[in-house]
Amino acid sequence: MCASSDRVIDIRDVSIRRGGSNLLEHIDWQVELDERWVILGPNGAGKTTLLNVAAARLHPTQGVARILDEQLGATDVFELRPRIGLSTSTLAEAIPPHETVVNVVVTAAWAVLGRGKEQYDDVDESRARSLLDQLGIEAFADRIYGSLSEGERKRVQIARALMTDPELLLLDEPAAGLDLGARERLVQLMSGLALDADAPAMALVTHHVEEIPPGFTHVMLLRDGAIVTAGLIDQVLTSQNLSKTFDIPLHLERRGDRFTAVAGNE
Repeated sequence: MCASSDRVIDIRDVSIRRGGSNLLEHIDWQVELDERWVILGPNGAGKTTLLNVAAARLHPTQGVARILDEQLGATDVFELRPRIGLSTSTLAEAIPPHETVVNVVVTAAWAVLGRGKEQYDDVDESRARSLLDQLGIEAFADRIYGSLSEGERKRVQIARALMTDPELLLLDEPAAGLDLGARERLVQLMSGLALDADAPAMALVTHHVEEIPPGFTHVMLLRDGAIVTAGLIDQVLTSQNLSKTFDIPLHLERRGDRFTAVAGNE
């Protein structure tokens, strides 16, 4: 874990500019070891861009970003990235469909996609199979990845993100494209991770409040590259703030630890 600080993300006054457009503007975001964050907002809000900064895959145009006590621009990101578990659609699309499930997971130890001539210890394969078991898909370990359902693939991708025992876990729209049953199974899985005291700090990007797993502690609402509000879920996830974020009157309901939102009066 972080040796000198409990803060795994420390982003201050960060802006990202590309092609004359501001993708992020003056973002301040601090994440502690025991926090689980949801980043929520419409398409084009800057959610994935922010996650890529946290993943040490995008450097700020302005401001300072420290990830796991390392400042972007002043550290070797190739040494930093293995300390970060990442699951994104871009990464998922690059996974060879003919690869076995266990190899999809174990190759994260070398940060490669597709098993080649690199050597893995027995302990590596044992950990990969243990993670698949933890996520309820150990029976698929020797199956071809491309033969799995979308929901099963999402679990494999999370297992891969956890392979290196990361200090920070970042999930970009993990429930996208899933049917209702698969989504709910994945939400339960992510809730189990969130409630595990030994799990790393987490940040989850989504468009939908229905996909917020129980156990997540904080939320950031983004719109047009800027923070609308951020803080404890119980304090800042409200109908008013959600309406402002999505630019439409929305009514937020909470039942237990789950949320729903529908158009209507604020």
